[in-house]
Amino acid sequence: MKSQNKKIKNIKKKTQHNALNFFAEAGLLKRIKRSGWWVAGIDDPETVAEHCFRCAVIGYYLAHLEKVDPYKVTVMSLFNDIHEARINDLHKMGHFYIDFKDAEKRVFKEQIKDLDQSVKLELERFRKDLDRQASKESIVARDADILECLLQAKEYYDSGHLGVKRFFHRAPQYLKTKSAKAMWHGIQSWHSGSWWERIVKFER
Repeated sequence: MKSQNKKIKNIKKKTQHNALNFFAEAGLLKRIKRSGWWVAGIDDPETVAEHCFRCAVIGYYLAHLEKVDPYKVTVMSLFNDIHEARINDLHKMGHFYIDFKDAEKRVFKEQIKDLDQSVKLELERFRKDLDRQASKESIVARDADILECLLQAKEYYDSGHLGVKRFFHRAPQYLKTKSAKAMWHGIQSWHSGSWWERIVKFER
């Protein structure tokens, strides 16, 4: 009985250790820059972690508008680029020459293989769904990813980086949901500084 308890304790300890390793690996995304913006002339673009965080926020909101499962959409959006902790972010020119999608799948499989079984199975299921675009949630999550890029591009544009304007011509064509398309319509006439200008009052 004691040996059995010790074995269970060791398994739990190993599972916890694997989870901590996974958390540490996810933390690397806080230092990995989004490389596509370098091509557009942005010297210090946002990190992958920053992109994923806002993807999750947008995904959660769009899920409610589209009346789909917000939990599933949020998780899909949050973990969409976790593989970049190992293989970095690659801009679209690189994707033209390299089969990055295959590498993404292999990395993700390796990243989650030693996690708690319930976590592993859920992440695995959600990732397959996202890749296949087989459910309404996966479509909303993909729209959240695109919309976050459009929002970020508008912020850069409003800060004087006019080169990102080219991104506005092509990316919106990939939006599929009514809510995301409506958001994009709003982004075009919206100024990214308007949220804080409402709060901060300048006095003479």
